[in-house]
Amino acid sequence: MILEVRSMSKTFGGLKAVSRASLSVGEGEIVSLIGPNGAGKTTLFAMISGFLKADEGSVAFAGVNVTGWRPHKVCRLGLVRTFQVVQPFPNLSVAQNIAVGAHTRLRSRAGALEKAGEVAHAVGMGDRLDMPAGSLTVAGRKRLELARALATEPRLLLLDEVMAGLNATEIDEIIGVIRDIRQSGVTILLIEHVMRAVMNLSDRTYVINNGVMIAEGTPNEVTQKPEVIEAYLGHGASERLEAMGAGGGHA
Repeated sequence: MILEVRSMSKTFGGLKAVSRASLSVGEGEIVSLIGPNGAGKTTLFAMISGFLKADEGSVAFAGVNVTGWRPHKVCRLGLVRTFQVVQPFPNLSVAQNIAVGAHTRLRSRAGALEKAGEVAHAVGMGDRLDMPAGSLTVAGRKRLELARALATEPRLLLLDEVMAGLNATEIDEIIGVIRDIRQSGVTILLIEHVMRAVMNLSDRTYVINNGVMIAEGTPNEVTQKPEVIEAYLGHGASERLEAMGAGGGHA
């Protein structure tokens, strides 16, 4: 396994945001983490990537215990995350924004800009290198966030709702980009609410609710579990759906 997360917890005041959550990701997999709003997904991402200090638990990446490491150190090892709220440098060009990520590995400005061009083409932004980042659409900013992360040359990429706010066509395009990224040798752990993307991309899926992992398996397996249905649709939803199905069978 390239990533092993064990019994991670985080409390904010009296709120237990994440409680003894564990997950693992194998090299070359696409694994998704789903759950209702406020379930603890982004908090768990932040602890894995070093942006939040866990109250307890451990993170091992590529066989190295990275628990408590700062984000830049984790990044240099090859574990990189994107952010749900995209914040590019608006007055810099697309190429310059991507080069910021490339400078994690490359000291030369020319080398970083060359890398930026390669990555931009890989995510479908090759024709927008000279555009100011502030002029991009939501879909463009999402691709830019993905490109900046890729420019760091990650082994494991954590994607936090990279499809939020996109229309159906844009979602299909990003699904294709993510498949290509995996094909290039990058392992992916993603948070996503777009279930079409989860079902199409994921080898395995974890479900978290109220900070607790409640299910794990293939997307088809987890979406049929009563505890997952109730986490999304409310208490008793599983029984109501089953009754509706039974009623349909008698009709």
